[in-house]
Amino acid sequence: MGETLRELSEGALDDLEGVFAKLPDDDADPLIEAIVAAKRIVVFGCGREGLQLRGFAMRLFHMGRDVSVWGDMTMPPVGPGDLLFVSAGPGGLPTAEVLVEIARKAGARTALVTAQPDGDLTKLVDIVAHIPAQTMADDRGPSLSVLPMGSLFETAQMIFFELVILKLRPRFAETSETMRTRHTNLE
Repeated sequence: MGETLRELSEGALDDLEGVFAKLPDDDADPLIEAIVAAKRIVVFGCGREGLQLRGFAMRLFHMGRDVSVWGDMTMPPVGPGDLLFVSAGPGGLPTAEVLVEIARKAGARTALVTAQPDGDLTKLVDIVAHIPAQTMADDRGPSLSVLPMGSLFETAQMIFFELVILKLRPRFAETSETMRTRHTNLE
């Protein structure tokens, strides 16, 4: 691994390219269909994964979707026709498991983005989006990303979510211009 910013960035970009080279072209399709069908969407993630989901929620809002971030005071209840979308890069997260169970009992569909397609949480959700990237579950060993800990997964999430937005835009007849009209003016 190099030490200059240029060398480090080349390593990080190579790692990201490797993630997307392994990603099947149709990997996002079930998630996209669930978002199109959803009346309301609630997203949940912890730590840096949660930050990526907050960014995704913002973009969904810019497309006019009824979307909330778990824990916000304005989050509505979920039920039939709704979607709970959770992140658990390492494959499981006790809080996410509880929320998935509650959402399913209420009749909502559930989706997961993870790096571990055989993790415990995958058995509880309706839809799994698999991003094949290093997380803290596998950040030790011989073939490691230049990026520390779970950063490769978290960075890949951001790009994956933006690609999902690009694929969703025509489904909702949205453009950059129509999305811009929903951007806050309180900055």
